[in-house]
Amino acid sequence: MPETIAFTKGHGTGNDFVVIADPEGDLDLSDEQVAALCDRRFGIGGDGILRVVRSANISEGAAALAEEPGAEWFMDYRNADGSKAEMCGNGIRVFAKYVLETGLATLPSGSTLPIGTRAGVRDLARSETGFQVDLGRWRVDPVETLVRARGLAVSRPGLRIDVGNPHIVVALQSAEELEGLDLTVVPHLDPVPPHGANIEFVVPRDPLVHDGVGAIRMRVFERGVGETLSCGTGVAAAALAVRHWAGAAAPDHWRVDVPGGTLGVRMFPTEEGEHVALSGPATLVFSGEVALAR
Repeated sequence: MPETIAFTKGHGTGNDFVVIADPEGDLDLSDEQVAALCDRRFGIGGDGILRVVRSANISEGAAALAEEPGAEWFMDYRNADGSKAEMCGNGIRVFAKYVLETGLATLPSGSTLPIGTRAGVRDLARSETGFQVDLGRWRVDPVETLVRARGLAVSRPGLRIDVGNPHIVVALQSAEELEGLDLTVVPHLDPVPPHGANIEFVVPRDPLVHDGVGAIRMRVFERGVGETLSCGTGVAAAALAVRHWAGAAAPDHWRVDVPGGTLGVRMFPTEEGEHVALSGPATLVFSGEVALAR
């Protein structure tokens, strides 16, 4: 008989995930099993898997506990093709919603919840829209990448930004260009980053800044997944890129519209350098049981 496991389906602005509780780290999902679970016709359907495991029970969790002993839980995030990913800004909010709703963790008012990821420990707090996650320090990679996508007449330069996982942000001229992209086809990168990258295509709102808050629109092609309705770390990377291009007078607060909704981005100074935070909703949709493919 196939092994049957419990799951919960959740999403953050349409970026959807299959959440599987495995506190003791007993479940070893193959790439093929992950892909089967995420299949939208023959499986549950999702942009990835969020395995909820104690940091002490997964090899990558040792680094998380060394960084923050209070990071009891580790987000083992897998893309829809089974590949491992460093971080997921929408996924970690769904992860937090799950561990809080199921009583695996608590988040008293005014405190933060540390969660281990392959990009390091990330702290979450409640926000007006759901949760805010501190994505930590970010950096610009000086290597320029040309991006060719179906729907664009010529290749466009992309800005590489790392927010714990790699992104390439491409500025477009108009909303019509953004809407005309065909992201069913994988964009071509030159040169190709060593570990691949998520690719964000952005256009400014009009006006770009209103009441001290910047506003942009975005679509994203996620490595290992394809186009998704939202990408949390990609939203942060897009806001950082547009602020970088806009110059010193650009704001530190941004509203980013994606096909699945709206997310907030905030840049703020810390002793170790500037951090970027992402805020937005997290929703648990339904729970059930599923037989794992052999």
